[in-house]
Amino acid sequence: MKIQSAIAAALVMLAGAVQADGKLVVYNWAEYIPDGVLADFEKETGIKVEYSTYENNEVMYSKLKIQKGKGYDIVVPSTYLVSKMRDEGLLQKVDKTKLSNFKNLMPDLLNKPYDPNNDYSVPYLWGSTGIGVNSEEIDPSTVSKWADLWDTKWKNKLLLVDDVREAFGMALQKNGHSVNTKNPDEIKQAYEDLQKLMPNVRVFNADAPREPFLAGDVNLGMIWSGEANMAQKENDKIQYIYPKEGSGFWVDSLTIPAGAENVENAHKFIDYMLKPEVGKKVVEQLGYSTPNKEVKALVDAKLQNNPIIFPPSDILSKAEFQQDVGDAIKLYNDYWEKLKTGK
Repeated sequence: MKIQSAIAAALVMLAGAVQADGKLVVYNWAEYIPDGVLADFEKETGIKVEYSTYENNEVMYSKLKIQKGKGYDIVVPSTYLVSKMRDEGLLQKVDKTKLSNFKNLMPDLLNKPYDPNNDYSVPYLWGSTGIGVNSEEIDPSTVSKWADLWDTKWKNKLLLVDDVREAFGMALQKNGHSVNTKNPDEIKQAYEDLQKLMPNVRVFNADAPREPFLAGDVNLGMIWSGEANMAQKENDKIQYIYPKEGSGFWVDSLTIPAGAENVENAHKFIDYMLKPEVGKKVVEQLGYSTPNKEVKALVDAKLQNNPIIFPPSDILSKAEFQQDVGDAIKLYNDYWEKLKTGK
């Protein structure tokens, strides 16, 4: 009986270990993975995915910070947060020898200052932030730059994305400054400009900016490129404009938190997401640009020629990607809080 009990106990422990080995906990942006991809990954690998979402970088970062890098196996920070999270010990290195599909990534999106050699991050999606216009209600030719949003005729009519770096980036570009400035005077100027813009703001949205456009609640405002592309599928009158002062560009990357419990499975997931057929689904369903250089040839001509997904060279040549602004982020956040509370 003792032997049988010991065997039974061992089997229970083994089952528990197998169950733990077959698990992956993913924390990602809302509406940021194509339909069926998680199910296909589970079917191919036998790994069970626990999946939850967040609305912006700050929510994800705060939660991971409180939990000291534990609780998740995959998180998807934007460009500027990668170096911050790395420096604070919240991320662990990615073992690229376990990523057979890493070769599919565009060299132009690798080895950036926020993560040299991509030691801690693997590009997943990238895109831009520009101006959305419902051409049925507003003549797009009257809106060509960020500064146009400050016109008083747009009182209580605009959408702003609920993201501190995006909103400040818009105001900084309007004034000819870098979106990554650490200069207190330039940040203050952007804050004061955003204060002047607030009477025009009808709604903040960080979850799905396309929805207020589609519902007819707004006809003008900031929007992410992928959201604009998805909106066009339901209403082709919604147009996307690259502002003359410059658009905000960003990369959202797959990373492994320092306290991840299922590191091997995290690498399997990252490698799976780098498959060209998965990248094809990203473009077709989510409308964002993919860093996978093999994807463009797989999609139809209409998508290949879509400047929202594949920006023209004159736009890309002026692209400035978000970077970590170090201690200056506290100033950004303080001003952001004042802006939204009206204090």
